[in-house]
Amino acid sequence: MGKIKAALIGAGQRGMDAYASYALNCAEDIEFVAVADISIERRDLFKRTHGVVEENCFASWEELLEGPKLADAVLICTQDQMHFEPAIRALEKGYHVLLEKPMSPSPLECLIMGEYAEKYERVFSICHVLRFTEFFTSIKKLLTDGAIGKLVTIQHTENVEHRHQAHSFVRGNWRNSQTSSPMILAKSCHDMDILLWLADADCTKVSSFGSLTYFNSKNAPEGAPLHCLDGCPVQDECPYYAPKIYVDGKDWMANVLRSTVSSDSGDEGVLQALKEGPYGRCVFHCDNNVVDHQVVNLEFANEVTVAFTMSAFTHEGGRSVKLMGTRGQIRGDMEKNEIEVTSFITGKKEKILLDAPAEGHGGGDHGIMRDFIRLVQSDGKEVGLTNARASVQSHLMAFAAEKSRVEGRVISITEYINELKRTEGSLSVGD
Repeated sequence: MGKIKAALIGAGQRGMDAYASYALNCAEDIEFVAVADISIERRDLFKRTHGVVEENCFASWEELLEGPKLADAVLICTQDQMHFEPAIRALEKGYHVLLEKPMSPSPLECLIMGEYAEKYERVFSICHVLRFTEFFTSIKKLLTDGAIGKLVTIQHTENVEHRHQAHSFVRGNWRNSQTSSPMILAKSCHDMDILLWLADADCTKVSSFGSLTYFNSKNAPEGAPLHCLDGCPVQDECPYYAPKIYVDGKDWMANVLRSTVSSDSGDEGVLQALKEGPYGRCVFHCDNNVVDHQVVNLEFANEVTVAFTMSAFTHEGGRSVKLMGTRGQIRGDMEKNEIEVTSFITGKKEKILLDAPAEGHGGGDHGIMRDFIRLVQSDGKEVGLTNARASVQSHLMAFAAEKSRVEGRVISITEYINELKRTEGSLSVGD
């Protein structure tokens, strides 16, 4: 198979900009022939950008998947709660599927999707984009080549970045676990997946602690209104004052955040959106309930141990990691694109400087598109960098971490899976 045909379900920022944009530069590999989105504006923009005919533009995923098969593959980039049904329907109709993470806010649904992918023998890739970055592929190769001997311990930190936390997890779509997912799943299933990959063994035990410490009404300044633009008395000193983030901010992060607030990215359009929409709310008066900091301890079957920290209270974004082995150590800073390898034998340090990636998530967004296209072109006969089984396991690690945080106990992954089976009944395909 040469160029593949694809349909997009969910033409928001991730679907439109992160993944479908790949086709604009690599038209010889992939062509988008259909789109489904509830927003007329997003549908029309996608239609114009990719030359999709009107009859292949749908207001819902149901309309797209109820009709005849239109493409080789479908990309599902809807909100977390809307992944399961379109993914199952697409696999049943014979589509190869690329699914935005997380797979689902339900561990049972994750397991069932994994079973369906095997039953229908379709490519089923989850957007764990960190595996496709030069940063983490370089670290994985160092481990595989024995650069630090046998891996024993990993320390891994995700710096959420304070503005990102306020935008996505306090004011935005992922603020409440009842309508989206727990923070550890929505933000850090990327990290659970990469840690599973680096440890190179099944995860056996999980423990976790964390809470929503700061972004709540207890910490609201005296006189703070429900909306920033309603005369906030501390606007000059509050780092989360909405116009400061969305209007005054001029770096790349501010531009990304601004683009999600309003389709009119001019100052007046953004200010109007802040007055009328959720992103203008005071961060201390929102309906958020997800944590703003969390730690997770992981033990793997090969005795590798991991300490993972996620925090909203950072100036920088990105991830940093330290891997400790029997013959050396590796330090890495993804934001700086730097890796340092130290040998216990010689004491020498080797610094590896990587090129700054042009695409999102350290180049991983387009990296997973290249891999997905390759797998679809082979009709699923080639082996990918990840698979449905690995994705299910890393999701269960995240679910187990949240269960540990809430219940205050160590979770055995095997016991957790057995508990799911007893609680929910049979996990057979079709139940």
